[in-house]
Amino acid sequence: MKLFRRGESSTTDESADKTAGSDGGSAAVSTTKAATVTEGKGRPTPKRRDAQGKRRGPVAPAPLTAKEARARRKATRGNREDRKTASAERRLAAQDRRARMLAGEDKYLLPRDQGPVRAFVRDIVDARRNLVGLFMPMALVLILSMFVAPALQTIVTLAMLVMMFFMIAEGFLLGRIVNGRVRERFPESTDTGYKLGWYAFVRASQIRKMRAPKPRVGPGDAV
Repeated sequence: MKLFRRGESSTTDESADKTAGSDGGSAAVSTTKAATVTEGKGRPTPKRRDAQGKRRGPVAPAPLTAKEARARRKATRGNREDRKTASAERRLAAQDRRARMLAGEDKYLLPRDQGPVRAFVRDIVDARRNLVGLFMPMALVLILSMFVAPALQTIVTLAMLVMMFFMIAEGFLLGRIVNGRVRERFPESTDTGYKLGWYAFVRASQIRKMRAPKPRVGPGDAV
């Protein structure tokens, strides 16, 4: 009986050792996993502006007096030769951009003038001899004549009303022509209707030499 009890106790001890070993292994694995999970930065990722602010370094304090502000502007502005060189470079760059804009390069045009549709409309208008283009110079002549001879005020007013009637009629006709030609050349374009007609009318009402971009075609040319 003692032997049986001793063997039973040894068996029990071995089972306890195995259980403890398995528990210890599980505990070690769980500890390793916990360490793996908890291992890391331990803090949230900083925002871009915070990181950039740290890289930029401390910000200089605001000037306390106007004299200090002028001194700081003068220090950051550079000497006179540098300012002259920078000003000349900016002036040359502006002249180059204007020249490219007048030449019709799409990259340098205003948003209202960009695109092949608007370029096609400009060509249609520039190839026509528009009566609308005479409105501004004729209106100026009539107004000056009214100041020279006040008795002609009634005649000048009537003449300007007639001119405005013809101008509206030609603008309506020009809008229909432009929209029809654009639908034929660019059937998938959504840039049609009133906006395109108004764009053509405004261009036609300008004096030819003052149009921007400059005309690419002459009066009477086929477009």
